[in-house]
Amino acid sequence: MLILIMSCILPVTVAANSSFTQSDRDRLIRLETKVDEGMKATNQRIDDLKSEMNKRFELMQDDINRRFEQVDKRFDQMYTLILWGFGILLGGMGLLMGFVLWDRRSSLAPAIRKTKEIEERAELLEKAIKEAAIDNPGLKEALKHFGLL
Repeated sequence: MLILIMSCILPVTVAANSSFTQSDRDRLIRLETKVDEGMKATNQRIDDLKSEMNKRFELMQDDINRRFEQVDKRFDQMYTLILWGFGILLGGMGLLMGFVLWDRRSSLAPAIRKTKEIEERAELLEKAIKEAAIDNPGLKEALKHFGLL
């Protein structure tokens, strides 16, 4: 940087000085050559640093992508586990409801059968009592009193 500033200031000071010799001109050319070489070296160093940084960024990007892939795999595994869990849970609930309905139907069937038998027997008894009430006036009055006749 100092060389660059000096290369800008030096021609101004040289132009002010009227005693500009061939040796000064040679010195100025050597100085310009050194500045050019320094700039080339600096540019080369910057390019090397850029390529090094690009390599590092690519490695970091690859590492980040690999980690994201691992996280995605874990989420897929958890999603699959949750689906299996809900499937098993809902399947178990369905089986339980099926068992409850089957058990209820099978346990109520004898009670329904017994109730029908009792209703049929009660109808027969009622018919028999009504027929007996035709010949018996006291029974006929009792049935009227209870609203059965």
